[in-house]
Amino acid sequence: MVNTDGVCALDARHLAGCLELSRSAHWNQNEADWRLMLGIGHGWGVMLADGTLAASTLVLPYGSFAWVSMVLVLPSQRRKGHATRLLRRALEDLRRRGLTPILDATPAGRAVYVQEGFHDTWGFRRLQLRALRAAPERPAGVRALRADDWPGLLELDGRAFGASREPLLRALAARLPEAALVFDRGGGVEGYLLGRDGREASQLGPLVARDSGAARALLAAALAAVGPPLYLDLVDREPGLTAWLESLGFAFQRPFTRMVHGAADAPGEAALVFCPAGPELG
Repeated sequence: MVNTDGVCALDARHLAGCLELSRSAHWNQNEADWRLMLGIGHGWGVMLADGTLAASTLVLPYGSFAWVSMVLVLPSQRRKGHATRLLRRALEDLRRRGLTPILDATPAGRAVYVQEGFHDTWGFRRLQLRALRAAPERPAGVRALRADDWPGLLELDGRAFGASREPLLRALAARLPEAALVFDRGGGVEGYLLGRDGREASQLGPLVARDSGAARALLAAALAAVGPPLYLDLVDREPGLTAWLESLGFAFQRPFTRMVHGAADAPGEAALVFCPAGPELG
């Protein structure tokens, strides 16, 4: 149902319009991404009189907080207040639910979010690969994700992320099985990597690990199995990993900033996070 202000609750009937919003912004989400996000969260859109979906905003609840996601507006409808209106709708929804809003902002979006009360925590940057210069050898300690790995994986991810996101992780493991990897030196899951197919490129992440050696091993194994084009989002604190990936052919695309509203910091242990799942997923 569309309200008198043109705002409607998004569902599967709006998938075509949602995909057009991603295409118009040159974002990587495909239909599976939108179905996943609408399945684990909910959102709103601005519907024009002719039935065109002009803007969107989603919220994905995770424990005591929620990801604010997919704040998108068609190019022809920008600077009309649609994004601000939907963002405020999302913030009010989360306030009523007692959930802390968190998001990953592009530079253009960051200015809007600061005005609405968000503040910076830490950053990461998107790297893209069009051609791999040399395929790394699959390192020791990395193997395919098994069913009996899930308890250890979820325990590690819960520490890193600050809440359980099991439905999301299981969905991603099925999306790109060749990238569903764990690092295990015989003592259980010390790191894991998942990925997914996308509209423009496959994307690697999340990558959670106890140290940068495990993170690099997981990336090397994934690059031996998944071909370009590829995206991955790498935290800013890892210049050594950044230089290694650039030597393989990755190039900087854009920065992101993790931002929080109404709390001092983002949840979880950031030191364990090497690649987020993506700005839209957390």
